[in-house]
Amino acid sequence: MYMNKVVICGVDTSKLPLLKEAENKELLKSAKSGDKMAREKLINGNLRLVLSVVKRFNGRGENPDDLFQIGCIGLIKSIDNFDTNQNVRFSTYAVPMIIGEIRRHLRDNSPVRVSRSIKDTAYRAMQVKEQLLDKLKREPTVAEIASELNVPREDVVIALESIVEPVSLYDPVYSDNGDTVYVLDQIGDNNDDKNWLDEICLKEAIKNLSAREKTILTLRFMQGKTQMEVSNEIGISQAQVSRLEKNAMNKIRN
Repeated sequence: MYMNKVVICGVDTSKLPLLKEAENKELLKSAKSGDKMAREKLINGNLRLVLSVVKRFNGRGENPDDLFQIGCIGLIKSIDNFDTNQNVRFSTYAVPMIIGEIRRHLRDNSPVRVSRSIKDTAYRAMQVKEQLLDKLKREPTVAEIASELNVPREDVVIALESIVEPVSLYDPVYSDNGDTVYVLDQIGDNNDDKNWLDEICLKEAIKNLSAREKTILTLRFMQGKTQMEVSNEIGISQAQVSRLEKNAMNKIRN
C-alpha cells in the first residue's frame, strides 16, 4: 500500500512497516510469551494504525505529535490486553482502544471543562458529519446532523462549539515581512489591554469617592448640569461644588 510521506514525532511514517494479520497473530503469541523483540516489532508494525486514527482528530487544534504519542499508548495497551484465543482481528480490537485513549486525553486536558455527555454528542456529531459529507457530496447542515443523531439542533451547536479550542488574543492571524497581525488587532482598539485596565482603574477610583463626590460627578457629567444647578440641588455653594468636583477629579487621575 502506498502512503504519502507524513513526518510525525520525527518519524517518516511512509517508511513504517505494515504487518499482515497473520504476522500480527504470530507476533502477539510470541509477545504474550514474554518475547520483547516480538512486542517491539508488533508496535512498530502497527504505528500506521495509530496514524490513521490520529487523522480523525484533525482540525481540533491539537498537536498531532501529542495525539500520536497518546495513540501509541492505546496501541500498547491493546497489545498487552488482546486475547489471542478470540477470533477477532487485531486492528478491530486496537482501533477503539486507540480512539478511547485519545478521547480520554482530550477530555482530561481540555482548557475548558465540558461535561462528558456534551463531548460524546460532539464526537458523534463529527462522525455523522463525515458520513453525510461522503453521502451528500457537500457540507451537511446542523439540522441534518441533528436529524441523524435524533437530538435538538441546539444540542449539536453547543456540542460542536464545546470541542473548539479557545483562541488567545495574542494568536497570530497574518504575518508579512515581520509585521504580525494578532487576533487582538481584529477585535478593535476599544478592546485592547490598556482600555480594559483603564476601565478597571476608573471603576476602582470612583468606588473610593465619597457619596457627595459621586453625586456631584453624576449630576455634572452624566446629567450635564452646571455647577450652579448642582449647588441649588444639593444645598451647598457653587464654590464648594467646584472644590469637591476638582478634588474628585484629582483622586481619579491619581
